[in-house]
Amino acid sequence: MTTDNATDSYGLHQSILPSSEGLYGEFGGKIGHPELAKAMDEIEKGFREIIKDDDFIQEMKRLRETYVGRPSPIFHARRLSEHCGGAQIYFKREDLNHTGAHKINHCLGEVLLAKKLGKTKVIAETGAGQHGVALATAAALMGVECEIHMGVVDIEKEHPNVSRMKILGAKIVPVSQGAGTLKEAVDSAFESYLADLDNSMFAIGSALGPAPYPEIVSYFQSVVGREARAQFLETTGTLPNKVVACVGGGSNAIGIFSGFLDDKEVKKVGVEPAGEGLDTLNHAATMTLGTKGEIHGFKCYVLLDKDGEPAPVHSIASGLDYPGVGPQHSLLKDNNLATYDSATDAECLEAFMALSRLEGIIPALETAHAIAYAMRTAKDMSPEDTILVNLSGRGDKDIDFVLDKVTL
Repeated sequence: MTTDNATDSYGLHQSILPSSEGLYGEFGGKIGHPELAKAMDEIEKGFREIIKDDDFIQEMKRLRETYVGRPSPIFHARRLSEHCGGAQIYFKREDLNHTGAHKINHCLGEVLLAKKLGKTKVIAETGAGQHGVALATAAALMGVECEIHMGVVDIEKEHPNVSRMKILGAKIVPVSQGAGTLKEAVDSAFESYLADLDNSMFAIGSALGPAPYPEIVSYFQSVVGREARAQFLETTGTLPNKVVACVGGGSNAIGIFSGFLDDKEVKKVGVEPAGEGLDTLNHAATMTLGTKGEIHGFKCYVLLDKDGEPAPVHSIASGLDYPGVGPQHSLLKDNNLATYDSATDAECLEAFMALSRLEGIIPALETAHAIAYAMRTAKDMSPEDTILVNLSGRGDKDIDFVLDKVTL
């Protein structure tokens, strides 16, 4: 794997590497629960070993090329750029990966790690279902049992992905507690994992949670940033002015940002859900309106209620409705290495339809938040300027939901 002076031996930038205590500055950390802490130590040890193993490295290379379809291409959205005016908009086409999103990048690695540890089952949460589909896919490929916990609200909303998971052989566990969305799915999945630590591994769906998960997921997603930087230079002869990605937990954003962290002239922008408006309680704008706190065993920016507990959140995109965010993003924000903006549900739907009608690409609602920001900001930039958006997922799963919301 390629390295430079600012990266460690396996290619992650120093600014997003944890301390020995799993901390990113004051964020992140190791879980305190004794049994879970022991399991996390086992996973971390296995991860450290596997990423130095030549057989594993070659197997990941083979699967990326022949199974996922990497490298995913860079696409110049000429009609969308002309429609917006100003800057030229480009996309890193992670939607073209097998399973339709960036999630397959870390799911293959997580299932390979589970097998190395002698586990027969992987357990995970999912919101929009993209992580669930990718994990079920990797589990089917490698002959591992798969259990996916999903909120009942998201099951109804994202039924195409639920059907895919079932076809792939995954067991779906509906979660009706609380709001019945992503946070509750995480709670439920951790409970199931705690009941079967010997035989199972928790395969988290984003670059968050207690150590070592943020590092594991960002390691596997860093391929997006490495590819994107080299491809953009080859395509345009220069680097983009802005690199943009949606942020819920933060896996696709940390993946593409990681390739540009040495490039101070490239502005990294994460776009989170403003929902029904930042002046309402119906949003998930963690980085914009959250405070420093703790959720699911790690420290990060988090939206809290009046009692100091993680607050109920809202987004039109099921994969973004989480009240916390990855610790690496929390550190990038505090160190001014990335900035964080937001897009409303209405802006998201507008962007979803614009990309579909102008470029023939139906994006995931999660990704449409990043597209909305790019459309909004492009018109205030020069035609010589460029914006690179991580098109992190396709919108097959969202089409019925969107058709109920828009007038054609």
